[in-house]
Amino acid sequence: MTYSLTLHGGAGTILKSSMTPELEASYRLGLEEALDAGYRVLTGGGTALDAVLAATCSLEDNIRFNAGRGSVFAKDGSQEMDASIMEGKSMMAGAVSAVKNIRNPVELAYQVMMKSPHVMLIGKGANDFAALHGIPLEHDEYFFSQFRYDQWKQMQNSDDVALDHNVALTEQKKGTVGAAACDVHGNIAAATSTGGMTNKQWGRVGDSSIIGAGTYANNKTCAISCTGHGEMFIRAVAAYDVSCLMEYKGYSLQKAMDIVVNEKLMAIDGEGGMVGVDAMGNTAMIFNSEGMYRAMQSSNGEREIAIYK
Repeated sequence: MTYSLTLHGGAGTILKSSMTPELEASYRLGLEEALDAGYRVLTGGGTALDAVLAATCSLEDNIRFNAGRGSVFAKDGSQEMDASIMEGKSMMAGAVSAVKNIRNPVELAYQVMMKSPHVMLIGKGANDFAALHGIPLEHDEYFFSQFRYDQWKQMQNSDDVALDHNVALTEQKKGTVGAAACDVHGNIAAATSTGGMTNKQWGRVGDSSIIGAGTYANNKTCAISCTGHGEMFIRAVAAYDVSCLMEYKGYSLQKAMDIVVNEKLMAIDGEGGMVGVDAMGNTAMIFNSEGMYRAMQSSNGEREIAIYK
């Protein structure tokens, strides 16, 4: 049985011309560390669910990416985070939105799935649930990054919002993170985590915490994690649409993802991409932006870490 893992660290206007060799090396290292963390689980016979959890936590802990540590600032100067996780065998799912001071929001989403009768918890209720279940917290300083703060200050007096990779401060690009995996038993899972959009307003929720929009997993079809302009991914029900094309039209993972990313999302100006696996261990990483931080590894010997088109 082929087992595999694929992950992303965000998509957007990611240009080699605006990247220093040192910065590019640090992104590649972050992707490599997350890939190794998740793939170790699979090689040890672990579950796809545990693999995507490990990979996504690794990305949340890396200040380069817009999830967990280093999340972007909202209009009011706060850092609110969203995350979700879904398992394809039982189709169990957990999600949190607008949480603060949670070290690993995807871990909280996992606990919502495992230890509550609900799928999604938000805001204070989600933070109270975290306290009840001993989820690690951090002070505001842990999440602070100067370059994120500077990006926010550029936009603070406007009503504009920006994808993390499309802010004028191009030296520091980060993005929504996520992973999809297939384990040795043919079970699949996906997870996604984000700090959202710079200067977001009024309790905005993106696709990363919405099952079917930013994250989806079903053993019959695929596991998908998305990144990009969340509003469009919600409107397109992007992750679930890939599954539908596979289930009802018999499309391959690659073809279904290509249609959703390069046709359906493009038709509504939806910039971004997604990574996915199917229950045979096939992987795909597709985006319609200038770049997407991405990586994959499979037990058939394939391994890739890439940034640009």
